[in-house]
Amino acid sequence: MPHVLVVDDSSVDRRLVCELLRRQSRWTVEDAANGVEALARMKGSSPDLVLTDLNMPVMDGLELVHAIRQHHPGVPVILITAYGSETLATEALKRGAASYVPKSQLAERLVDTMEEVLALAHADRSYERLIGCLAKTRFTFLLENDPALIDPLVDLVQRMVAGMDLADFSGRLRVGVALKEALLNALFHGSLEISKEEMQEVQHSLLDDKDLSLVEQRRSQPPYRDRRVFVDVTLSKTEARFVIRDEGPGFDVTTIPDPNDPGALEPEQGRGLSLIRTFMDDVLFNDTGNEITMIKRREQDEQPQPSTDA
Repeated sequence: MPHVLVVDDSSVDRRLVCELLRRQSRWTVEDAANGVEALARMKGSSPDLVLTDLNMPVMDGLELVHAIRQHHPGVPVILITAYGSETLATEALKRGAASYVPKSQLAERLVDTMEEVLALAHADRSYERLIGCLAKTRFTFLLENDPALIDPLVDLVQRMVAGMDLADFSGRLRVGVALKEALLNALFHGSLEISKEEMQEVQHSLLDDKDLSLVEQRRSQPPYRDRRVFVDVTLSKTEARFVIRDEGPGFDVTTIPDPNDPGALEPEQGRGLSLIRTFMDDVLFNDTGNEITMIKRREQDEQPQPSTDA
């Protein structure tokens, strides 16, 4: 059973989050009041995932993210963000956090986000040694409008990124998050023309194995049924480049908020695009908004070392 460590200096908020997880998920839950206490608990036994508030005394969420990446690089971190903390949250995402959930959306999004991040973190590493022999590779897919194709493609890319040593564990995980968000946008918003509100309902249904009637309806109706999602991936020893294009009407790219703007990380402002722009080094759109190019360059910093604590 997966184990999560909840870190928050507010005893009330900490208790609310822990109770929410115990009611809605299969996770075992442990909690800590600040970053120092969290790291002390992790010396004995590392959790599968850390869920942390940003604004805390002693050691805040940004410092905790940095410390976990240095000493426990295999443990993903999810942020709990409050309105007005966009700059700090964006910096934490750049330093290694895997995702975030606004406090206003905890009940609706927390468990789903945790399950998605854990699934990405457990991508199979059995081919990493062989892939490490690659100098450059390119592959192209024309995906049918089937959500079941997204996770296998993301897993494949994560294996390649890890095997070619383009990023450490945290970087590989963030590449997977960004790629999945781009593919979901291309499928739901692009090919199937499903609104943001409808998309949230569909994603929740995907995780709970509920009826996907809206997706199935669109997949069987013109013009949606004949559309495909084009995915081109080029990996070298210096960078990963992803081009994703759908056959939908596109969108107005000038409406995308700056990640540092107040409220930019709230769901209604485009959470997926905020993650993509934070996790990738370059993000470009075509004029019609139905094609995105994402570039992630090889990490040059010294790779973090696992903790030697027993």
